[in-house]
Amino acid sequence: MSAPFALVIDDSRETADSLARMLSLLGLPVQVAYGPRTAINTITRQFPGLIMLDINMPGVDGVEICRFLRRDPRTAHVPIIAMSSDNQPETVARVMAAGADAFLPKPISLEALEKALAALPKDRTE
Repeated sequence: MSAPFALVIDDSRETADSLARMLSLLGLPVQVAYGPRTAINTITRQFPGLIMLDINMPGVDGVEICRFLRRDPRTAHVPIIAMSSDNQPETVARVMAAGADAFLPKPISLEALEKALAALPKDRTE
């Protein structure tokens, strides 16, 4: 079994790669999925220790992906940090109700990422 890794799910290659670099700077091994299909393929092979999930991807509702991940016993405990450039209160409320542990508005700074990681519920990582 491989060590836990952070899985970045975002259809924007630039955003995903930038976030992957930040996570690497924080000492986390990272894999990137440039969309939901790639993410599902990755998750079926090995389970991440953290998921960074873009909410607004073409044709895909990230909120539904979050619900799916929470219903699956294999990923129900994995911390999920949702992210979007749409940081309207309704959007944040929907994704948090779907099971996300945190929400970060894009663009994401290293400082905001560090704070979100530090604030993750400890019971999700055990």
